[in-house]
Amino acid sequence: MVMTAVRQDVTATGPPPAAARRRARRRTYLWSYVYLAPMMVLLLAFVVYPIIASLGYTFYKWDGIGDPSEFVGLANFRQIVHDSIFWRSLGHTFVYAAFVVPIQLVLALALALVLNNKRLRFASFYRTLFFLPVVTSAAVIGVVIQLLVSNFGDSINTLLLNLHLIHQHIDWLGDPHFAMAIIILVGIWHTFGYNLVYFLAGLQTIPDELYEAARLDGAGRIAMFRYITIPMLRAVGVVIVILAVIGTFQIFDLVQVLTSGGPFFATEVVNTYIYHLAFGGSNANAVQPDIGLASAASFIYGLLLIGFSVVQVVVLRSLARRRGVSS
Repeated sequence: MVMTAVRQDVTATGPPPAAARRRARRRTYLWSYVYLAPMMVLLLAFVVYPIIASLGYTFYKWDGIGDPSEFVGLANFRQIVHDSIFWRSLGHTFVYAAFVVPIQLVLALALALVLNNKRLRFASFYRTLFFLPVVTSAAVIGVVIQLLVSNFGDSINTLLLNLHLIHQHIDWLGDPHFAMAIIILVGIWHTFGYNLVYFLAGLQTIPDELYEAARLDGAGRIAMFRYITIPMLRAVGVVIVILAVIGTFQIFDLVQVLTSGGPFFATEVVNTYIYHLAFGGSNANAVQPDIGLASAASFIYGLLLIGFSVVQVVVLRSLARRRGVSS
């Protein structure tokens, strides 16, 4: 009789609190999955499936018309590996990243420190102003830069000649020595806003009490930056560096509009190289489209990026771990 009464009492009071919390948590997770479902469907349809499908095309010689039927095995991979233009384009991509990432991060952090000052007037206006290039299409920027160079290039040449800085006129986008430099400068300016916003978000997570305590102890701005700002930004800084490197490796539209990889492959990056293979053109030695060859190049480039990203994460984490131990 006593056991029956206890069971009835438990039934009347409902499930225990732990079970209720688990059920509420499941309902919360269920709605999270419902909200993520549209994005996952689009991701599977337009990212995952094309990647898997293009892997099958790597074994065929195919111009994109009809169904692939000429099976060539690993010939596409061998051709890409032995193509000097592919390795030149890969080198140009790394050169672009090597210049853009450090310069952009240093400038973004310096400006973020200025804009994070609460006593700065019109700070929101300046943040919007520096972020505007990000929301502008790179293709549109490329067209504008091309027009500026074509219209004012002679004026710049005349000024430099009068200052005796150069000895002859320069074709800014037609000279292999200057075309890549212009792309790098435009790339730094175009995506600068991303890193600025990331650093601003990281700086705003640092408690003001730390700076106030440091001021009371007599610390200067350099000391606070070294012993408070840098350590507190270390975690978010790793993410910013990784995102910046990945973003520079995706360079395509700016190069395609400004130089189309020329002159003489001097600005050819991997993405424009793959584009020329897939759709044909004078660059990348591909007059006729070859989807199989372009897919093989994309697959090799993807493996290289995955390997580089893993090495980058391991190195950055090991450096952060060493700094944490030393401090």
